[in-house]
Amino acid sequence: MFALRGIVLGSMVGGLACSGSAPGTAAVPVAPSPIAATAETSLTDLVYTSSPRPLRLDLHLPAGQPPFPLVVWVHGGGWSTGTKALAAGSPALRQRSRGYAVASVEYRLSGEAIFPAQIHDVKTAVRWLRASAARYGLDASRVAAWGSSAGGHLVALLGTSAAVAVLEDLRQGSEGESSRVQAVVDWYGPTDFLLQPPSHHAATSPESLLLGCDIDECPDRVTLANPITHVDATDPPFLIQHGARDGTVEPLSSVALHAALLAAGVESTYTPIEGAGHGGPEFTSAANLAVVEGFLDSALRRR
Repeated sequence: MFALRGIVLGSMVGGLACSGSAPGTAAVPVAPSPIAATAETSLTDLVYTSSPRPLRLDLHLPAGQPPFPLVVWVHGGGWSTGTKALAAGSPALRQRSRGYAVASVEYRLSGEAIFPAQIHDVKTAVRWLRASAARYGLDASRVAAWGSSAGGHLVALLGTSAAVAVLEDLRQGSEGESSRVQAVVDWYGPTDFLLQPPSHHAATSPESLLLGCDIDECPDRVTLANPITHVDATDPPFLIQHGARDGTVEPLSSVALHAALLAAGVESTYTPIEGAGHGGPEFTSAANLAVVEGFLDSALRRR
């Protein structure tokens, strides 16, 4: 059963009995239009695919009248660690109090499967959320992706590779839906792995473990994993933020992505966060969250 906080799910979905089982390739049942909720709700461990194994996401719904615009959060951790669980007060979960639904996505880590499994999973989650929009009161036309570090890489790739068939596995389910998003917030994600510091060029580096090869010896895989490779004029608006003192992910990675987006005619804002390293309180300051939230509101046309 779902873990619920705030209200009973049945009151939100017109009495539909919901299940956490994987939809596979079948369509998600369409419920009557959800009614306005009087309290925030969290649905945890919703299975969005059973292929190649059950993968889950958490869906945090705001109070108010649906349909809700959606923020999809993708966690960091060098593609080898991390969890979809959002701490109370986290910047992504904070968006629920501003009228957004927030989905936090599990994906296969590099110790289980090498790239492109990770982007396959994230895209499948987006398709499943669109297929489930009527059921959970989501606005499928207003979807933003936000991630940090390795998650920043994945949301950037999600934003630029909507038409790249090899980076999408429709066999995982919800094949009739689009994985295209309408906005991307990229917090200090790597892009071209060859721009990384020398320590990241070892066979045991996070990038090499992700690709299943020493990054200096498999340029084709490095190119495929690079969000810059796939940039074109159809990409959504980007907000890219990177710590000016980041010693883990080279800030030039973000600068290069920003330049490529602008060259393609895509709306992109790049903000170097002065004094910040690889993350830190500078990113979650009130002033910076106001920038992020202003971008989300503008990109998703919330009025």
